[in-house]
Amino acid sequence: MFISICGVEGSGKTTQLKFIARFLESFGKKFVITREPGGTPIGMKIRRILLDPENLDMTAKAELFLYAADRIQHIEQLILPALHEGKIVITDRFADSTTVYQGYARGIDLELVEKINDLVLDGLKPDLTILLDIAPVIGLSRVQNQLKFGQRSESESRFEHEKLEFHEKIRQGFLMLARKEPNRFRIVDAEQQQDKVTQNILQILKTALNL
Repeated sequence: MFISICGVEGSGKTTQLKFIARFLESFGKKFVITREPGGTPIGMKIRRILLDPENLDMTAKAELFLYAADRIQHIEQLILPALHEGKIVITDRFADSTTVYQGYARGIDLELVEKINDLVLDGLKPDLTILLDIAPVIGLSRVQNQLKFGQRSESESRFEHEKLEFHEKIRQGFLMLARKEPNRFRIVDAEQQQDKVTQNILQILKTALNL
């Protein structure tokens, strides 16, 4: 099974992935947890470019194609081999984030974004997508605390420097995608206490994986 997790900055994806890993281990499941950008060695080099706050002048289309390059490498080098081995693959962000960040938020024509996504994905789509939904003002507040106390790297904070309006567009974009594909998306209220969010996610996984 192929699962993606998405949400605005500060929605708690990284934290929840740790609990998901322990959960899958407890059932003896073979799995891979990965991320975008940066799920491969080449992807890590692309990640450094994409998330470096010194690159605030990067154009929207350059950003779009860098994410596409990262995703092609990610799919061919890691995701497809793992799926062929029968492993569960869980990725922190996937193509929906490109549709939302570069399409809805950056304003690139959605038809162009989808054409690039179609070319890159070649029919691959997550079986399940968990959307951690949170008001951007709350998510960004969490992010600022993480940056302050060294829990998040300043060298990867380019998107955190965007205006609140940008992050609001991202949230609405994700919610719009979830409405379009209700069979694939599961929305979790990420403004709840962390343990409650974890419980909700694990219940979704139990149902999806027949555990």
